Amino acid sequence: MYVAASTECFPGLSLAETVDRLVDLEYTNVELCLDDDAETLSPSAIHGNLEAAIMTCRNTRRLDIVTFDVRTAAHISTDYDRFASICKLAKSTKVVTLTVPSGELGTPFNEEVERLDRLVKIAAKEGVRVGVKTQIGRLSEDPDTIMVLCNNVDGLGVTLDPSHYICGPHSGRSYDKILKFVYHVHLRDTSKTELQVRIGQGEIEYGRLINQLRKVNYNRSLSVDIKPLEDIDHMSEMRKMRLLLESLL
Repeated sequence: MYVAASTECFPGLSLAETVDRLVDLEYTNVELCLDDDAETLSPSAIHGNLEAAIMTCRNTRRLDIVTFDVRTAAHISTDYDRFASICKLAKSTKVVTLTVPSGELGTPFNEEVERLDRLVKIAAKEGVRVGVKTQIGRLSEDPDTIMVLCNNVDGLGVTLDPSHYICGPHSGRSYDKILKFVYHVHLRDTSKTELQVRIGQGEIEYGRLINQLRKVNYNRSLSVDIKPLEDIDHMSEMRKMRLLLESLL
């Protein structure tokens, strides 16, 4: 396992500025968020000019890109061509895993299975894997539901964000059953009432989680996904998280 950081840790900054911050913090791996509002790496921009997107991704200085986090407001199932372009970008930049959101609560289960199955098959053509993110407000907020999804969609994995199982409506529920499906991990510290708190003030047991992941032979990244908090030194929190995780590996 190794430590990475999401570009979402520095909202409002350009990719170049974010990379500079992460290099200063001595991170060596980065997770790129592909957001509709991203200046150069939105899903639409990637689909419109794949070569330009590839060049942008190759300009991350000393940082290795470990995964893409596809965060798009539009339902990706309405535009599989756009998703295929993201998969081509992943292949060209040697990214193995894509993170996608699950359907919102209320989405018919069979419809979600069909959508995710199609995404997995499109990604597989480029040698890429798809992990559905555990997230409050979506079908994946329930570990039982996400396990059934993975059992019904061959090749589907999980991007585990344990915060959403500590602070959300399924707080306290065990998610051990989905660990064997984990393709990627997002981390911050979380309390039972706040999704993000200062490092060391929350409920996340990093050492226990890392040991659990080792037992299922997980050997990929632990991606720091910390947003700036008011009156808190964000750079210090980012550095503290990196040092904490590296000390446990």
